[in-house]
This record gives sequence, C-alpha cells and structure tokens, in this order.
Amino acid sequence: MKVTDHISQAKDTLISFEVLPPLKGKGIEALYRHLDPLMEFQPSFINVTYHRSEHVFKKRADGSFEKVVVRKRPGTESICAAIMNKYNVDTVPHLICGGFSINETEDALINLRYLGIDNVLVLRGDAAKNETAFEPEPGGHKHASDLLKQVENLNAGIYLEDELKGTHKTEFCVGVAGYPEKHFEAPNMETDLRYLKQKVDLGADYIITQMFFDNAKFHAFVKSCREIGINVPIIPGLKPIYSKKQLTILPKTFHIDLPAELSNEVLRCKTDEDVEKVGAEWLLMQSRELKKAGVPVLHYYTLGRPLLVANVVKDI
Repeated sequence: MKVTDHISQAKDTLISFEVLPPLKGKGIEALYRHLDPLMEFQPSFINVTYHRSEHVFKKRADGSFEKVVVRKRPGTESICAAIMNKYNVDTVPHLICGGFSINETEDALINLRYLGIDNVLVLRGDAAKNETAFEPEPGGHKHASDLLKQVENLNAGIYLEDELKGTHKTEFCVGVAGYPEKHFEAPNMETDLRYLKQKVDLGADYIITQMFFDNAKFHAFVKSCREIGINVPIIPGLKPIYSKKQLTILPKTFHIDLPAELSNEVLRCKTDEDVEKVGAEWLLMQSRELKKAGVPVLHYYTLGRPLLVANVVKDI
C-alpha cells in the first residue's frame, strides 16, 4: 500500500519508524529485536535506509595497500521484504544516487517491484567518507531530481533500453527529503525550496523532513512550501536526544540547531540516563503539539533507541 494511500485513508495522525540495515556479518534477528517493541503501535510504514559502498585500503602481506570497495550495511531491498513478511507492514526503502549507476538503480527498482514494495524515498545521499563533496558514481546520478526522473520514467514504462516493447509500468509512490533548516549545501532557504518544488513538479508524492527540535521551524517550513505551491503531504521527522555528545554531533553532522532550552536542560544532566529523560520529554512535547496541529504522520528516527521512542509513542 502506498504511503499516500495510508495518509488519505487515515482518520488521525499516523505513526512510522525508520531503521538501519544490520552491519555486514550480523543477522537480521537484532533488527527484529529493535522493531518488536515498536510494532504494538501498528506503524503505517517502516523506512529502511540505504548505504553506499566505501573505498578502504587494506594492507597486503608485502606491506603495500590494496584499494577495495565495501558496503557496511547491505541488503536494504531484502530487509524490506523480510519486514513485510514478518510484520505485515509496508516498507519504504531509501534509494540513493551515491555508489550506484543508473543501470544498477533500474535493476534495484525492478527487484523492489518483484518484492511487492510500493514505495521508495529518493535521496541524493551523502558524500563518501574520502570525498569533501558529493561525487556521483561513473554513469550515476548527481542529483536526487535526476534519480526521481528515473523512477517516474519507470512508472511510465520507460526503461533505459529504448528497444524494449510492451514494458511493464511500475507504480512507485515516491517520497523526497525536505529541510526545515535548509540543506547545508543550499545558499539560502529560498533556493532550497525552489529545488524541492522542482522535485514535487517532477512527480514526488510526499515529503519527509530532516530531523528538527523546534516545531516552529517545521511550521514555518510547511507555510513556505504551501506559499510556493507545494501541496503534497509533509511528514515531520523526529529523533530523541539521549546523550550529551549529541549536542555537538547532531549540529555538526546534520546541520541543525538545538533550541537553547533543550541544550541547557541536557547540560544540567549528570548522566546519560538523565539526558534520556530530558530527550523523551522533549520528543513527547514535540509529538503532542505536532499531532494537535494535524500533521499526517509522526515519523521517528529510531536508530539505536527503540524503547525510548516506544515509551514516547505510548504516551502520545
């Protein structure tokens, strides 16, 4: 079932979660243990992130180094299918530009349709760890909008091989990312919103936002989107604070601000257990206010803290 169908049929704010694939070498049981406490809330869908390959140097026996390609968290497509099979819940695999050619992307989309997956979240993805700026894979997409065009082409039955006849049209519901505090590479919010509008005009069906900790910024973002003609559902992305380290890690990694009230409360904490309580209270406050405001879905980045998120959702 498509994300937009879940939203259109809902009588109240829905719940969804986002998870990481297991590290290579780990079984899927750890992911199931992560999801088990969250399933009682009957999420409408679960997002599964996609991770690009990385280049690493491994030392040979003779002392020289060999450059090899590794993907630390493989298996997004099959994990989505496994989650659907185990929990009977819809999944949304992330689809990224980095590390994939357009042919590999087409094959991945075909596999997803064979698996009965109706949704994808289209993202450019981050730069590789050894790159100062994003560089596309040779023969790959440079922008999320280009990747979105490829998905929409498949939805129209247009494949990379022009000579194919009588092609099957896919029916993906496509989500894209939005940034209430601006994408860090955009020169200003106006430009960032213009790029977002372009993706919606190309066919994006809904938007999920980057995490934020100030609801006023989300509401301002939605207002700005509506003013320029972006009328698709906008889903807020939420994450709990659970350690003091996050006061520096989150702004640095995700280019977001933390409200002074929240950071001051965290700094007064003696232990990370105290920080978890503060983070849970803040997340609960955000969630209740956003639900009251009528957002279509509360989307939680659960990474590493499913029980914290579960306890918050239970109290909403």
